[in-house]
Amino acid sequence: MAQYTREEIVKRIRNGESLAGLDLSNVDLSYESLKGVDFSNADLREAHLQNSNLDSANFTGANLQKAFMFGCNVQNANFSTANLTDTNLQDSNLEKANFQNANLHHVSLFGSNLENADFSHADLTRSRLKRANLRRARFDSALLQRAHLERADLTDASFDQADLSEANISNAHFDPRQFDRAQTQGLIGLK
Repeated sequence: MAQYTREEIVKRIRNGESLAGLDLSNVDLSYESLKGVDFSNADLREAHLQNSNLDSANFTGANLQKAFMFGCNVQNANFSTANLTDTNLQDSNLEKANFQNANLHHVSLFGSNLENADFSHADLTRSRLKRANLRRARFDSALLQRAHLERADLTDASFDQADLSEANISNAHFDPRQFDRAQTQGLIGLK
């Protein structure tokens, strides 16, 4: 359970204080302006951040397991090495976000904008990316086994050395050459 109330956290943010390393588990910061806040190495398990403005926030090494971040603006945010297992980021704007080496196992990104996002070396096993905008996203050396990418826009996305075993790209927009250097055993929808 979070050590701080919503009001205490908002006051810290307004005073320009960092939230790095704090226990913010189960906190509700929905609909708040959290632009550029430093959440690095913070514990945000099961936090509620829906419809918050998290533009350019720093989540490096943070634990966001099972966080509810539906409809957030998280563009330019840094999630490198963060744990986003079972996190809900559906219908969020994550344009140019950095997910390098992050754990996104079973994350929900339905309908989200992930244009130019970097998922290099990230674990997206069983991730749900249906209808997502993944134009020019980087998935180099990422794990995408059993990921759901149906109806996603994969235009110019990079999958160099990615593992898409048993993933589903049915009805997605892509060029088959994008997967020339990827593992595609059992990939559904690749013609």
